[in-house]
Amino acid sequence: MQQYVERFGQSRCGHRVTFDDSLIRLSSAHYVVRLHCKYLLQYIRCSECFESPYFHLSETLSAKLSFTSERLLSDKRIRTNRACVHLVVYHVSELEHIYDAYRSRLAETPQSVTVVTRDQITEQGMGNLQDLLSYAAGVRSDAYGIDGRTDSVRVRGASPITYLDGLRGNYGYYTSTIRPDPYTLERVEVLRGPAGTLYGAGGTGGIVHMTSKRPQFEAGREAGVQLGSHNRRQVQLDLTGPIHEQLAWRIVALARKAGTQVDYVPDNRLLFMPALTWRPRAATTLTLHALWQKDESGSTSQFFPWAGTLYPARPGLLPTRRFIGEPGDHYDTRRAHAGWELEHTFSPQWQLRQNYRYSRNTNDGRYHYADFFTLVGGWGADPVNQRILKRIYSETRTQNAMHLLDTHLQGRLVTGSLRHTLLAGLDVIRQHEDSWRAPNRSSTIDAWQPVYGQTVYASTRAAQPRTTQRQTGFYVQDQIQWDAWTILAGLRHDRAASGKAGAAREKTSATTKRLGVLYASAARIHPYISYAESFEPQAARQGQTFKPLRGKQWEIGLKYEPEGRALALNAALYHLREQNRIRTLRPDVYDQLGETRTRGLELEARGRLAPRLELLAHYNHIRPDAQLEGLPKHQASLWAMHYFGASRQQGFSAGAGLRWMSAFHDRSGPRIPASTLLDFMLAWDAPHWRVALNVTNATDKTYFATCLARGDCWIGARRNVLLSATWRF
Repeated sequence: MQQYVERFGQSRCGHRVTFDDSLIRLSSAHYVVRLHCKYLLQYIRCSECFESPYFHLSETLSAKLSFTSERLLSDKRIRTNRACVHLVVYHVSELEHIYDAYRSRLAETPQSVTVVTRDQITEQGMGNLQDLLSYAAGVRSDAYGIDGRTDSVRVRGASPITYLDGLRGNYGYYTSTIRPDPYTLERVEVLRGPAGTLYGAGGTGGIVHMTSKRPQFEAGREAGVQLGSHNRRQVQLDLTGPIHEQLAWRIVALARKAGTQVDYVPDNRLLFMPALTWRPRAATTLTLHALWQKDESGSTSQFFPWAGTLYPARPGLLPTRRFIGEPGDHYDTRRAHAGWELEHTFSPQWQLRQNYRYSRNTNDGRYHYADFFTLVGGWGADPVNQRILKRIYSETRTQNAMHLLDTHLQGRLVTGSLRHTLLAGLDVIRQHEDSWRAPNRSSTIDAWQPVYGQTVYASTRAAQPRTTQRQTGFYVQDQIQWDAWTILAGLRHDRAASGKAGAAREKTSATTKRLGVLYASAARIHPYISYAESFEPQAARQGQTFKPLRGKQWEIGLKYEPEGRALALNAALYHLREQNRIRTLRPDVYDQLGETRTRGLELEARGRLAPRLELLAHYNHIRPDAQLEGLPKHQASLWAMHYFGASRQQGFSAGAGLRWMSAFHDRSGPRIPASTLLDFMLAWDAPHWRVALNVTNATDKTYFATCLARGDCWIGARRNVLLSATWRF
């Protein structure tokens, strides 16, 4: 046994840990299983992660190890501790640090994918989804700047669909969604381009898939506190461990009191996320999970006109902290969901997975916003002096309920010289939304010297017709390996129906396709070409129903990973066409566009330049259709981390990043200046402690995320300082 341990440790993952496809070698499985999980984790290390279940790719190690362990435990000749076996099998199946497995799966996939790891989330001090994606290729993470109501993200110029643990995270406009908290997440993957074959609700630009923290069969406990800008105070807790050899639990919780860069707008949150994993056999895992979240916030976006923000008004420029609503304004949300994740391995070749979640979101909004449209970009109530601002009062309440189910079977076959990874599945979405609305009201306020208490709030809100969405999708995919070639082919058929109470239901159906070819050369240069389609039923807004969003994309790319180095270089060119995108002409007024075309180039570098130096870098060039919302034509970022200690988890570390976007304009709107933002961090890690200082937009630069052609400007996030301390016990 000792020689196996030494041999494995000395290898440093120079060779993949695999099993014979035709015969499971019990001896090989035996010594891997018997290795203690910490020892295994010590030598299988990388800075990236890629887990198959939600990308529907094969992961042979975990499947074969689970199957083999059952044989191992049933062999009376071998004395093996069942709890130890289950523990190690679990860690292997959930492992995020199998470097060769990650590289082979990601490099040999004919699609652009970016992974944000748990380490990156922690090191960059990310507080929301926009922060989390600020260094991701192909992503505009702050398309609408700072907005306490939602995360405004664009992928390849389009709004991505968010997925949580393999199921759609939301369905509808921002009034039906809840902002996720990065502390609850293990990692985030960004799939760029249509993914309609496996995700019927996949957006044309891409998918943002979030993976939640789940129970572990090894005790882990941490408590943390955060202090930061705008009187931010947060406490957080993450506890996990085994109940016995077949049961494990986890609880993630946090409480936050904070302000924002806008006066009278809070950023308060309470969150509780429990989970329980039952593993009766190594081949079967059932996880029950739930989440409850309560947010108290408001509209940080004041919808200020061009004059006074981008251009000086007669009195000058409005302070970015200016609030033109009433101190009683709010945008409060409640979120609750519960469900299960089931995985069963029939054999080393066949696996079954099923995910189910029921979620219920409630959004209660009462806030004012500036009138930017009566006189586009100007002061309609006071065009001469530009001092008195007309404001609109909006009051709504929305309740959104969703049932989501995905079941798929994955298998491996060999036909001659071809190796197949087959996938077939069914997913179902049932959603309905109830809303109540009060008539919009208007008033005026002196934007330069606001006097509050001038609005009489509405006493009643009228019920709007219930809207419903139903979608059922069948999908099949075959990933074929033939020598150095990878061929990915998929087909999906969807049936969807949408409607509102008192009107006939609108039914649609679509068949979408996916085809990709990649060549893995001996020099580790992997060119590929792919074609993909998407079909996305669009939820109603303010009782108005819309046609489904359809997309098509061609992509050619090149992936290069130098031998023996933890470094990945990617380049991609794409041409994206879509139909029926919703456009917001002004608040609560929408229409749908015809066909639009977007083209772009993406360059990305991720990995380790030296033993203690890691790098993230990307460059985006995009040419959106003239009908679409304007975006910076050029965008780039660079993040570097240096570790001074013996390991990532020991000693001092420092990081710095630059984010840059070129000047641009939204159709007929004004020119938005280019911006360059600086971020940095310092941290100290010890076995039981981590103390970190994160600063974003360190120079406190005032910049504009966009100034829309319809007349309003959106301000980006100012400097934010965060001091955090974590105790592991």
